[in-house]
Amino acid sequence: MNILFCGDENAEDGVLISTLSLLKNSGAQELHLYIMTMEAHSDERKYHPFSKQVADFLRSLLINANPNNSLQLIDCTALFVKEPPSVNMNTRFTPYAMLRLFADQLPEIPDRILYLDDDIVIRGNITAFYQQNITGIELVGVLDYWGRFFFHNVKTKHVFDYLNSGVLLLNMPKIKQTGLFAKVRQMMQTKKMFLPDQSAINKLAVAKRVVPRRYNEQYRLHKDTKIQHFTTSFRFWPYFHTQTVKPWDVERVHSVLHLHEYDDILNEYLKLRDNLKK
Repeated sequence: MNILFCGDENAEDGVLISTLSLLKNSGAQELHLYIMTMEAHSDERKYHPFSKQVADFLRSLLINANPNNSLQLIDCTALFVKEPPSVNMNTRFTPYAMLRLFADQLPEIPDRILYLDDDIVIRGNITAFYQQNITGIELVGVLDYWGRFFFHNVKTKHVFDYLNSGVLLLNMPKIKQTGLFAKVRQMMQTKKMFLPDQSAINKLAVAKRVVPRRYNEQYRLHKDTKIQHFTTSFRFWPYFHTQTVKPWDVERVHSVLHLHEYDDILNEYLKLRDNLKK
């Protein structure tokens, strides 16, 4: 199973948790992780890349579980500098969220790869999702829980088609054929957008497939959930507010979400994180 992450040093905790969840639920399947990172700065912020030390540590965890597992840390600085998302550099999302758009420029990226945000926890076996037939399909994903109500890219407004981009199964040969990522990069340079890369991907994809929400649950855990995505969501009780709880904020996972489903993974994460930082 080929897995793609993108991020700076702030993604390290999330990628560690996601990796532990993948190891728990992948069975005998080999795991090949690709982490795209870079040096970057904007007018307001300076970013530091995903560290080699943490990448080496993750690689050792993977190989200890299965000698055939692998991890590649890929520096994409030159690609990003060549085609920066100019007008979207100072959004509330970091430039690292846009790194996946350069995957078509990297020969080491395999034909089939599953992109995951760093606030994802794998809860069950995702083999069927990963191995589905994607002939003629650019990408596969799940509807955005809230965005589906507000954003439509087809004429019939009652048809939901707006995907959340935190979990995307990518068909790289098809994406290269249609030029999807190249078109999205160009759009990011000239048009300022809310949720920029997600909006552009949804706008420009011509062959996407929508699958059930169990493969990217963005609101509340269900019995059939295979992948849980700890996104910012709206809550209506006891008053209307937004709520953001990330898996590495273990105390709030317990106190706010009242969620203990992943305690084995999170306890292992806390132990490994403390050892890593010594």
